[in-house]
Amino acid sequence: MEEVLCNVELVKDNNNFIARIQSDFGGMREYKSTNFEEVLEQMTMDLQEEFDSA
Repeated sequence: MEEVLCNVELVKDNNNFIARIQSDFGGMREYKSTNFEEVLEQMTMDLQEEFDSA
């Protein structure tokens, strides 16, 4: 059985990369940077902390 844990949206707006995450545990949050790897790292760390504590 599958269960959706979160929704992730990755967007490029001019020079900025934006990651938007929505989950039942953490709600809606957004990360923004001109560096794509930095956005992915922030997003990954946040999700790892959220699901490690669930």
